[in-house]
Amino acid sequence: MLKDTVDYAFLTAVAIAALTASGHAVIYKRDSRSASIWVLLIWILPALGPVLYALLGVNRVERRAARLRRGMVRYRIDPQFPPSEPGTHFTPLARLVGQVVERRLCPCNAIESLIDGAAAFPAMLEAINGAQRSIALASYIFDRDGIGAEFVAALAAATKRGVDVRVLIDDVDARFGSSAVQSLEKAGVNVAIFNPPLVPARLHAMNLRNHRKILVVDGAIGFTGGMNVDKRYWRPDAPDQAYRDLHFRLRGPVVAQMMEVFADDWQFTTDEALRGQKWFPPLREEGGVLARTIEAGPDEAFERVRWAIIGGLNAAQRSIRILTPYFIPDQTLVAELNAAALRGVDVDIVIPEHSDLPHVRWAMYGQLWQVLDHGCRVWSRPGSFDHSKLLVVDGAWTLLGSANWDARSLRLNFELNVECYSVELGAHLDGLIQARISGARRLTLADVDARPFPVKLRDGLARLFAPYL
Repeated sequence: MLKDTVDYAFLTAVAIAALTASGHAVIYKRDSRSASIWVLLIWILPALGPVLYALLGVNRVERRAARLRRGMVRYRIDPQFPPSEPGTHFTPLARLVGQVVERRLCPCNAIESLIDGAAAFPAMLEAINGAQRSIALASYIFDRDGIGAEFVAALAAATKRGVDVRVLIDDVDARFGSSAVQSLEKAGVNVAIFNPPLVPARLHAMNLRNHRKILVVDGAIGFTGGMNVDKRYWRPDAPDQAYRDLHFRLRGPVVAQMMEVFADDWQFTTDEALRGQKWFPPLREEGGVLARTIEAGPDEAFERVRWAIIGGLNAAQRSIRILTPYFIPDQTLVAELNAAALRGVDVDIVIPEHSDLPHVRWAMYGQLWQVLDHGCRVWSRPGSFDHSKLLVVDGAWTLLGSANWDARSLRLNFELNVECYSVELGAHLDGLIQARISGARRLTLADVDARPFPVKLRDGLARLFAPYL
């Protein structure tokens, strides 16, 4: 009798937990595919499913961010230049992004592309070695070996000569033995870990990554893009085997916006407010690029980069060039790309032939047919893994930064991108992508359809988990 009562109570509790978890997924999960997968998992594993959903499926960062930032005074400098608009067919796009991001376009910026670690790392180290007042560095990955050791030494030397240094590293990287956290601490560098778990086993923190790449030196020189401080990008002994990537050096008023994003993240993590001219000096005119920083994350900055991408695709009249290591767009972005191709816009998507994440490559190939079927062109670039991220529209509007074309970047990660309005910069970067296309292999619908059935099945199954890849 007692056993029957216990069994009944257990089954009742399991049913209530499953109903509660599935109801929460249906109501609060914004992505319908994500909600469907969780509901299916919860009811296939009614005892374990709700526990997994509680650990991995519930986005707690918005509540945590609201609590931490409730009393936090965000620092926003007064704009030093009058408001500007591009004055072309991109004016509606500029207004859209302005509404979503709530930042003004900054005129008078200079933006320089740095191709691969061979160009980016020396430029960043030169800036760090020349710092006089402050260094703010945020990186998703910061290795202690190889090029990472050179960064640790440069940051330690800057600290010793009296420069205020702040380094922010994501918790996911900090958990690995290759992380530079301990090396930085031993060297006396002020380092913090973004969003550490309350307990080490808090697995859902894996979905709340600070994927931003920010370096601001003396508040005046900024670097951002897709590159981590990672020895895989730096192979002097075998340069052809090093990861490829794009980074950018920025000067002008937009650097202050980048510094604001870092200051928010640092205060979120440490409660220390970075203020004053050491971090936010007056900035001068540096070039002719209109630019704006777009920070995005699973908190109140939700989907800002995605909105910018949608706006850019809608604005396209002649060409869309995409360079991305992970191409797993949601159905809205697929429809936007197809609509652009159908109205006569040249749509070129460049992906790497080799990937660092096989399961992501499987998911990519599992849905390439969706864009190939309507006139978009997809190019597979051979050689070592290409981690570059770039979107250029009509050779005049550029979106650069850390975000990938996948749900992790557009919904789960904290990202930083910069939109740029400049024919000169856009034409240069459009030409860079076209040069990569010239050495790539075009993938056709026939190529995708010719995959063996087991491969198609594997790729299709991987695509089901696209909201989490």
